[in-house]
This record gives sequence, structure tokens and C-alpha cells, in this order.
Amino acid sequence: MYLAKVSFRLFAASLVTIATGGAGLTQPAPAGPPAVGVIEATRRPITETSEFLGRIEAINRVNVVARVTAFLERRLFEEGAEIKKGDQLYQLERGPFEADLASKQAQVAQLQATLENARLTTERARTLLGGPAGQQSTYDAAVANQRSLEAQVQAAEAQVQASRINLDYTMISAPIDGKIGRTAVTEGNVVGPSSGVLTTIVSQDPMHVTFPVPLRQGLELRERYGPQGGLEAVVIRLRLPDGRMYGYSGKLNFVDNTIAQNTDTITVRGEIVNPILRAPSVAGVTIHELTDGEFVTAVLEGVHPIEVLAIPRSAVLSDQQGDYVLAVGPDNKAEQRRIQLGQSTPTVASVISGLAVGDKVIVEGLQRARPGQAVSPGPASPQILSSMKAAAGDATPQADRGASSKTHPVDNKP
Repeated sequence: MYLAKVSFRLFAASLVTIATGGAGLTQPAPAGPPAVGVIEATRRPITETSEFLGRIEAINRVNVVARVTAFLERRLFEEGAEIKKGDQLYQLERGPFEADLASKQAQVAQLQATLENARLTTERARTLLGGPAGQQSTYDAAVANQRSLEAQVQAAEAQVQASRINLDYTMISAPIDGKIGRTAVTEGNVVGPSSGVLTTIVSQDPMHVTFPVPLRQGLELRERYGPQGGLEAVVIRLRLPDGRMYGYSGKLNFVDNTIAQNTDTITVRGEIVNPILRAPSVAGVTIHELTDGEFVTAVLEGVHPIEVLAIPRSAVLSDQQGDYVLAVGPDNKAEQRRIQLGQSTPTVASVISGLAVGDKVIVEGLQRARPGQAVSPGPASPQILSSMKAAAGDATPQADRGASSKTHPVDNKP
């Protein structure tokens, strides 16, 4: 009974201590505003880019066919090798064509002998016209016979020329420089104009890249680059199927004159170099980076950078209403600013509206900042500042160059 009374008194004393605020206990200090890293919105140069799915096409393509019908005796090239204009590709049977040419030449010789005799007859008839034995009708007949024989000689000479051409067709040569494909017909087969394509030759350097541009985007590009020089104001860079950027840039040289009605796009074409990667092998096979028919991503870059209001891309947030950033107001309170983005790169975002030069944008500590709450602003980390300088051209880290072509300097090689 005594213990119960003591416990009750201790419990009552504890309640009094809690009710009076526990004057003997230390209160925790109130937490300060969260620290954030900020950067000022400034105008910086940026290279405008647009990307399209394109295809590599050879500038010259030739389907090799036989012009005469004959047996295929020899194939004179290595499949897949680089060849030059005039290189011999196929040797057809020549014997029948040589015999035909000899026969036509003999016909010409026979007609020329007959023509020579007719000229002598005409001359005698002309001489006799001055005497009593001469007749005008005899002379006229001799002249007509001579002219007929002259026409026959011309026709026979034309037949000789045709036979010589057919004989030359038995040796099939390359009409262009390029890379030759596999042969469709092997030795011993009869080939002719109806046999189809024997092989195909495609030129290698330079190459074309063609890609469709949606009409609406094409009008935007025309508005953007037209005053700066049109096609000359843009360079083409290629992203290869494995994600690598091709090491050379090209130029636009053609815009189609019609719109594809089924896709509402217009075809644009550029030209880009395609040098040999390695020296030819023993078989004469060479390797180029670009291959006819290959799918690539065509990246159009403006030759001249433009000045834009730029902030780090990592500072841009998005919700259902669009893009926004958190800025620091005069009273060091976070403010939500709705923005409209323009042409941007993976590291830099250009702002069309919603910010002004000098506005302090939060780029670090975004998860700790809330609109309307006070923050403790400080300078952004050196990594953020370095990426902004690299995008402006002050420094170009190797990692950035490998990651995106949008910060490449405009020249023939990155």
C-alpha cells in the first residue's frame, strides 16, 4: 500500500514537469532554409540542330548487262573489289563476231571494185557525148548506176561499223569507278540483252544522303536558314547505326520540287565524303565507312551559332502543364517560372520566354526547394559551370564531344 502511494506521487510529479514545459530540458534549434546551387540565366552561343532519318545512296550506280548474245568465256574481276572506269569485267566469245566483221568487210571491197568500174564507164560515156556515137541516155544511165553503187558502198561500210561495234561488245568494261558486286552469271552460260543484270557497280566516294523532311518542319528550316544563305547555311553530320558520329561533315545540294502526298514530306539530299578506311586487301577488297542503302540519322547543324538565353538542361522540370524552372526571388524565396523552350542540346536549354537575363535559376538541390519557401542560394558546382562553358565553345571536353554532335565546331572533321 505504501509503494502504490509513492508511485502515484512520482507519476503526478512527472505530469507537472511536462505541463510546465520541462524547464530543465534543452530545446532543439529551428532548421534553416535549404541550401541550393544557382546559376544566372545568360545569353550564350548555341548551334541549332535538327535530326532526320536518312539513307545513304551511291551517287552513281550502273547495272552491267550484255549488249550482244554470246557465251560468257571469262570473268575478269574479283567480286566486291574496287574497280576503275575502263577495267575489263567479262570476256564473251569473239569468234562469230570476228567472222561476221570479215564478211562485211569483204562485201565492202566487192562493192568498191564494182563502183570503180562504174566510174570508168561514166567517164567514157561523158567523153562520147561530144561525138556522133555519144548518146545522152547512155551517159545518164551510167551516172545513175554509179550513184547507186556509191550508196551500196556506204550501206556496206555502215554494216562493217555495226559488226565492229558488236565485236567490241564482247569485251564488257566498267563504265564508272566504284565497288563491284557479285556476278549473277558464271562462265559457260549464254548471256545477252535479255539475260538481265550481270553485276552492279556503285560509286564510293563521295556519297549522297537523302532524307524526308515533314513539310511543316521544312518551312521552319527555310525560315530559319533562308536569310543566312539557304543550303550554304547548314552542314550535315551523320549518326551511324551503332550510335557513333561519322567523322566528316557534308553539304546540302538538292531539295525536291514536289511534296510526297502520302507522307506530306519533301525529300532533301546532301553530299558527304566516304574515304577508304583501310588499304585494299590482297583480293582488292576495300572498306568504306558508308555503304549504299545504309540507314543513318542525318543531323542538320547551322554553320553560324546563334545567341540564346541559356540555362543548364538539368534545371528544367516538367509537369502536365509544361516546362518550368525554380528561380530565386529577391527575398531568397523559390519561385516557379513557366518557360517556353527553344532549340536545345543535351546540356544546354535555350529559353524563349519566362526568364530574363540575370535571373537566378536553381540547378542543384531542386528536391529540397519548394515554391514560396525560403532557400539559401549559393554558386553552382564547377561541373555545371564547365558544361555550360563547353557548350558555349570556351572548352570542349572529350566526353562531351563523343556524346553529342550538337557541340561540334563546324569544319570538315570533328
